[in-house]
Amino acid sequence: MMNFLIRDAIIPAPLFQATTRDDAIRELVGSLFKAGILAETDQADIVRAILRREQLGTTGIGRNIAIPHSRHAAVTQLTGTLAVSGPGVGFDSVDGEPVHVMILLISPPDKPGEHLRSLENVVTTLRDEALVKAIREAKTKDEIWAVLQGHAPGGRA
Repeated sequence: MMNFLIRDAIIPAPLFQATTRDDAIRELVGSLFKAGILAETDQADIVRAILRREQLGTTGIGRNIAIPHSRHAAVTQLTGTLAVSGPGVGFDSVDGEPVHVMILLISPPDKPGEHLRSLENVVTTLRDEALVKAIREAKTKDEIWAVLQGHAPGGRA
């Protein structure tokens, strides 16, 4: 899971502001822009692509987790970030519960296999309830990064 997360784009609960699914997606994409990963001109189009994907079916997979994702030409390699919401965000999750941990995944359009494998890897990794609990309890991006680093090798700073 770690190989596509951008450390500087992680948003810990004390800093995460969004209260709705759409705003959460905007904030996640915006964090990749602020980290220098996405061009400002691509932000709105990436948000639209992710929201179109949400219309096909929620990416709120249950157990307070969502994995909003899309393929987009603005990236040349698998890219993503993670955010934590203390109060939770309504994400139309399959279990109806608010989402506290969000992993955003954007991949190049020409790598659908890599996209699907990464989604599967994220889902499998987040089945570890102790890991999810530790992510939720972390108060800074460095603490979240340390939790993730302790779980699996890899990652990009």
